Amino acid sequence: MGFPCHWPGQVPMLLWLLLTLAPGREQSGTFPKAFLLLKPPWSTAFKGEKVTLTCEADHSPAQGYTSWYHNWAFWVTGSKTIQTQKSGHYACKTQRSSISDPVHVEFLSEWLILQASHPVFEGDDVDLRCRGKNEEDINEKIYYRNQKEIGRHLSKFTLRSVSRDKSEYHCTASGESFWGPWEETSKPLNIQVQELFPHPVLRVSTPQPIEGSPVNLKCETWLPPLRSYIELQFCFFREDKVLGSGWSSSPELQIPTMWSEDSGSYSCQANAVTPNISKKSLRSWIRVKRIPVSDVNLEIQPPGGQLIEGEDLALICSVAKGTGTVTFSWHREGTERSLGRKTQRALSAELRIAAVRQQDAGRYYCAADNMHGPILSRRIRVNPRIPASRPVLTLRTPRTRAMVGDMVELCCEAQRGSPPILYRFYHEDVTLGSSSAPSGGGASFNLSLTTEHSGNYSCEADNGLGAQRSEAVPLSVSVPVSRPVLTLNPARAQAVVGDLLELRCEAQSGSPPILYWFYHEDVTLGNSSAPSGGGASFNLSLTTEHSGNYSCGADNGLGVQRSYTVTLNFTEFSTNKVTHITVGVIGCLLSLLVLAASASLVSHFRTQRKSGGLATTGTPSYSPKEHWKPSWSGPPRTDPRRPTPGEPPALMELQPVYSNVSPGDDNLVYSQICSSQHSKENPAHAPRTRWKDEEPAIIYSEVKKVHPDDPEGQAHEDAAGNYENVSWAPPALDC
Repeated sequence: MGFPCHWPGQVPMLLWLLLTLAPGREQSGTFPKAFLLLKPPWSTAFKGEKVTLTCEADHSPAQGYTSWYHNWAFWVTGSKTIQTQKSGHYACKTQRSSISDPVHVEFLSEWLILQASHPVFEGDDVDLRCRGKNEEDINEKIYYRNQKEIGRHLSKFTLRSVSRDKSEYHCTASGESFWGPWEETSKPLNIQVQELFPHPVLRVSTPQPIEGSPVNLKCETWLPPLRSYIELQFCFFREDKVLGSGWSSSPELQIPTMWSEDSGSYSCQANAVTPNISKKSLRSWIRVKRIPVSDVNLEIQPPGGQLIEGEDLALICSVAKGTGTVTFSWHREGTERSLGRKTQRALSAELRIAAVRQQDAGRYYCAADNMHGPILSRRIRVNPRIPASRPVLTLRTPRTRAMVGDMVELCCEAQRGSPPILYRFYHEDVTLGSSSAPSGGGASFNLSLTTEHSGNYSCEADNGLGAQRSEAVPLSVSVPVSRPVLTLNPARAQAVVGDLLELRCEAQSGSPPILYWFYHEDVTLGNSSAPSGGGASFNLSLTTEHSGNYSCGADNGLGVQRSYTVTLNFTEFSTNKVTHITVGVIGCLLSLLVLAASASLVSHFRTQRKSGGLATTGTPSYSPKEHWKPSWSGPPRTDPRRPTPGEPPALMELQPVYSNVSPGDDNLVYSQICSSQHSKENPAHAPRTRWKDEEPAIIYSEVKKVHPDDPEGQAHEDAAGNYENVSWAPPALDC
């Protein structure tokens, strides 16, 4: 082992060397620092003891010779291990490492010393040992930091997670001797705490990058080999703003594209997860260069500026060179304001003008600027062509409602469009024909209507730039009603007063709705509608005035059609003259004849009553003194009320009638069963004696009235068999 060499004036040089290689100031390409190990691992020892120093580097064992330094002066060159008994600051350096941090080794002649374990890094736990020359005489040991007691222990005391501060430690030992109690105090000790890792250094791949290019950032630091297991985290900053995703285990960060606004100061920070120790690098300045734009070009889609009116026009502005944020603007000659403006980090931009019109024709150009002044492109002319607009179809008919046989004119016209224009006409999407307009404007097509021509009509305009279809126009072809047919129900030649007669009118053809009118002798009876076509009916309850001619009319707004006339006759009995029954032989004979006939009829009616054929209720009641109306069953007559003058009255056949008569007794009801009347058609069978007055003889049958208290079934049995004949002659009635 050589001896240390001291040269006057050499200490400042070594101090400069240490400052140059201090943590955080290493030059690019230098090696990590070496480190010293002590054996035994205490930086303080009693005088006369030896300490072995070992120089280690974080590289392969083949590290060559080792240079040793004592009190910041070159001492000797030799092996990596030396022994010493001399106090002082020791450091070492290998060929593949930078100089180590100095370690102060002290040999003391005191009776009591305080020892600290070595090496110690930031965040480590440190063992303190208070050691006396005669340990067996010591009864108590007390440890202090900055004159403040921190613990009592005979063997050693452990400090947790130390830091690189200026704290001062000492200890005391006390005991009993022949001369009494004693106490010793150690020399103060400063614990040599080394950096866990040096302050990181930010390395920039390109300090002055060109806009649009990438930049790599690296945060350089290292851990000592004895603490290589500790995990480090890294974070990068621009002007104290976090970059990327924040903390990461990678010491590198790549910025894919740098822009001029990214210029500024950058730094990084390293942090040990356990213990929690964080260190930040110095700031590094990055200035981004910008290249001005050049070769500005305008491109138009569709190419050449030939496009159809209504299409979109795309104006694409591009530059051959230029970096950073470029502002693009588009212009048309004769217009002060720009058509549009876009600012983006790109070499091209597009402006789309939707639905170009004829007034958009002109010369277009663009400009590009990235903070060095605008550069203009060449001009391009744009001439939009005009396609045919959507045509309008008009139907012209000779009347408000189109009818079969009318001539309809279909007029189709597009308000705008480059001529010539070809028009096509459609009925329900079936082509009817076409017509051309060589100079623009509209065209027509004529059509003679039939019943099949109802439906939707449209037309199409085409000038070779795209066909345009009109909206559909509906047309309804109306059919006038045909002559209706009137039918009567019930369908018989003669009707009876009181019948309910149905008049039905129907036109075989005609567009609905149809309104039907019903007439009697050209007097309106009423009307009925058929909304969906077909026929309609009208009901009539017949009276004596309803004999005569009937007809109907049909109308659907296109003209009224009248049916043929239908004649209706009906039958009634005469009530103008009444014949009084005379008293005498002739009257008796006639009465006998009538009674015989009545008996036969009553027997006949009784049979019908029991079989359900004849009803005796449900008819209006009146007394014999009330006016009596005739029956409505019988053939029609020229004058049923009066016989022909000069003819003898003949006895008419019995006619059944059903009128109830009450003679005043509440328990009796008489029903008129039959009446006799002289008939002028059969004078040969008339009686020899003429009637004084032509009044019909009436026969009544007595029907016992049912008492309200009788049971229901008994009342019907009694009513079914109680008939008695009563002859009654009504008083004469004036004609």
